[in-house]
Amino acid sequence: MGGDAQPANGDPFALDVAAVAGQLAAHGLHLDPVAGARRLSGGLSNLNYLVSVDGRPAVLRRPPAGELAPGAHDMVREHRILSRLSKAFAPAPDSFFLCTDLSVIGVPFQLMEYREGRVVAGDRLPPELDTPERTAALSREMVATLAALHAVDAAEIGLGEFGKPEGFFARNVGGWEKRGAALALEGTPARRVAEIADWLESHVPEPLAPTLLHSDFKLDNCMLDAGFRIGTVLDWDMGTRGDPMMDLATLTSYWTEPGDPDCMHRLAQMPTVRPGFLTRAEVVEAYAAASRRDVSGFGAWRVLALLKLGIVFIQLHRNWARGAAGDSRYAGFAALGSDILDFTAASTARPI
Repeated sequence: MGGDAQPANGDPFALDVAAVAGQLAAHGLHLDPVAGARRLSGGLSNLNYLVSVDGRPAVLRRPPAGELAPGAHDMVREHRILSRLSKAFAPAPDSFFLCTDLSVIGVPFQLMEYREGRVVAGDRLPPELDTPERTAALSREMVATLAALHAVDAAEIGLGEFGKPEGFFARNVGGWEKRGAALALEGTPARRVAEIADWLESHVPEPLAPTLLHSDFKLDNCMLDAGFRIGTVLDWDMGTRGDPMMDLATLTSYWTEPGDPDCMHRLAQMPTVRPGFLTRAEVVEAYAAASRRDVSGFGAWRVLALLKLGIVFIQLHRNWARGAAGDSRYAGFAALGSDILDFTAASTARPI
């Protein structure tokens, strides 16, 4: 992991270096107290600190403070994945130490190898990348990276029993319908969630053989090298094993096209409206070619990914409104989530 570093001094989430150093010393690792811990920018939830361990840079990664959403910010899960996956999938950084003793800093944390690279966040591109040739190449690079992840043999790296792939689609539909109900939505958003869930329950796709999943694969969870290739994939704390269509659907849920409704442009998650980027349909075709998988059931997975996206934004707004997290940007997230649910309902007629 990498990014621009800034001092953690004065930060309410400043790391207790002495406590961490003591814990590491008990396991034969030396944290340099002079180098200290420098907060790394780029993350909106999990906290990352640049430290020096046994004379080499490393990243200490911990979840945010406060109540955590089920399945998110899971350092134990992420360590389990990366400590194995890094040996078979080059973009995965190695996680080489896990601490679950809450008496150290109050939350579990892990140590990961430090990597340098460039993160392209949001819907803007740096000028040197903003050419049709490079955006087309970057589109295909994302598809190839996802297909390469899904080609990893989970059993060979000790993750053959990871996750719960059986009934993966139905469980996700039920889970997101339940989260929508927990928001006590009213009016149109409530009707949309019910309509979409009903549609999904009547359009269950044939499952594919399970693979390892990232669960939030998109451009700003990747770091690019000097040649604009994906050198590192970040943020594995929601990783699991399940149907690979869910990862592809998640990627395309963030993939805005020029002719999309306003909500997809306000989403502003990736710069895919720029000339040269593949269309969503071309992404699915490219994945099918790279992975040699049947994508005929993809439409239902995309509707599910959009349902999830709409509910997540409404939940983020609720958290912000009660002072739990976020800044003024979150003020519009309820309206954005509601509009995404409208788009999701419309997408049942044409999922791509």
